[in-house]
Amino acid sequence: MSFVTFVSGRYLRTRQKRAFISLITGLSIAGVSVGVMAMIVVIAVMAGFESDLKQRIMGIRPHMVITNKTGDVANYQQLIRQLPPTAGIETASAFISTQVLLRTNSHVAGAFMKGVQVTAHASGISGVDTQQLVPPADTADTTKHQNKKPSPPRIIIGKELAANLGVIRGDTVYIISPRGMLAPIGHMPAMVKFQVVDLFESGMYEFDGTLCFVNLIQAQRMLKTPNSVNGIEIRVNNIDHASQIARTIDASIGSEHYVKDWKQLDPNLFSALRLEKTVWFIILALIVLVAAFNIAGSLVMMVTEKKKDIAILKAMGATSRSIGRIFVIKGLMIGLMGITLGTSAGVGLCMLLKRYEFIHLPADVLVGSTLPVNLNISDVLLIAVSALLICMAAALYPARRAAAVNPVEAIHHG
Repeated sequence: MSFVTFVSGRYLRTRQKRAFISLITGLSIAGVSVGVMAMIVVIAVMAGFESDLKQRIMGIRPHMVITNKTGDVANYQQLIRQLPPTAGIETASAFISTQVLLRTNSHVAGAFMKGVQVTAHASGISGVDTQQLVPPADTADTTKHQNKKPSPPRIIIGKELAANLGVIRGDTVYIISPRGMLAPIGHMPAMVKFQVVDLFESGMYEFDGTLCFVNLIQAQRMLKTPNSVNGIEIRVNNIDHASQIARTIDASIGSEHYVKDWKQLDPNLFSALRLEKTVWFIILALIVLVAAFNIAGSLVMMVTEKKKDIAILKAMGATSRSIGRIFVIKGLMIGLMGITLGTSAGVGLCMLLKRYEFIHLPADVLVGSTLPVNLNISDVLLIAVSALLICMAAALYPARRAAAVNPVEAIHHG
């Protein structure tokens, strides 16, 4: 153990003559602990909200979209075949989306209808089994059922939208689209009867209360666009690689189309979440800063109390730099004690919140029903290092003051 570290440890362990200094030191440790614990818990919760929101949104929305610069995509089947065999692409399918009205015998609600291309592969849409949109093949004797009316097309709607309309699985609803036909009395909206085959629940009220899915072919018939779609949606295995995959696709499909990944489709939402996380980090760092002022205050009073000891050390050959380092190390020791206690408490509280989920949230206001927690080691290290730097900065002024002590005057007046 070096001379500087030895003296710093003795100053930290030895009971000061003034109990007030020890009290401030204890309060400094407690302040750093509370600040670090609060920062870890809040940042973990913010990261949990961001991760949970991203997972729920990406479960419904596509990871990237290919659209035409001039309008609808007409050659969508050929465009899907032209996609490069890039590793990471999970599914690629055409879609049509538009606003419609859903009507039952007693209720009417606005909705966002999405026509999806049903393929043999899973759609990748969380909680939505698009295979149910295809009516089952009638294998019975056709002569026996030749007078039977065909079954209505199928629809899958959100759970909250179904509750607003008062429908369950097996009921029928009417979709009213503004794209209708011209009649002698004027423009007539199109109205088609659908059968509700399933309800989905994404966990986000915005989707569950407004979204419905139909077969792409049926949507094209309603909107009278049999040979075109709004675009092609692509889902990838890892959304973090979506930007790189989008650039690869964009370079191979031609200049008349462009590709947007999920970051470009909704940039403001995730940017706001990251900004909010940064702001909370700065606000909670002020708690550690207040504790650092206590560290500075206790060290300044200790320098005043230990002037005679400092003078004796200098008379024995200690340099001003060594004296300054003694108090810097003591400030770091106080900070390390507070950081260790705060990190242990913060990580422990996050683990309890994640395991037992005893804090419940209103599902119609916030995403999810429980408090999400996503504890990242990088965030914990960033918080610990930031708190340690603040504590070290607080110890610099008392260290400079101790280094400037004149041994002759200190011994003479001591």
